[in-house]
Amino acid sequence: MTIKHNVESNKGKLIISEKTANYKIDLRERLVDFAVNTIKFLGTIPYRKEYDVIRYQLSKAATSIGANYEESQASTPKEFHAKVAISLRESLETCFWYKVINKLNLGKEDIRRYLIRESKEISLIMGSIASKAK
Repeated sequence: MTIKHNVESNKGKLIISEKTANYKIDLRERLVDFAVNTIKFLGTIPYRKEYDVIRYQLSKAATSIGANYEESQASTPKEFHAKVAISLRESLETCFWYKVINKLNLGKEDIRRYLIRESKEISLIMGSIASKAK
């Protein structure tokens, strides 16, 4: 049994829901959802100059995970490993920025916790793929 988490927008608000299904989650779609949910979450962080770097770096890292993984799908084995390695590095950077956000207590706590958990899971998945691709 697989649990699928969705964060959706309802009148500008993020909503977390879980859907249980007996099928595997499409990793490519999961990475797109994660990137979109991260961008939406960043919109909930107060607009202060000192938070600009967090918004910029996290949005770049979180979107880069999926973009590089997507590119890996049409690559030679050597290129595949390189792209997955980049996705792994970007997922680890994403985890770092979510740790910073968590310590600053920014954004809605339930959504923040969900995205932190998702970023950790994605890092583990990317690490597993990278180690098996060698």
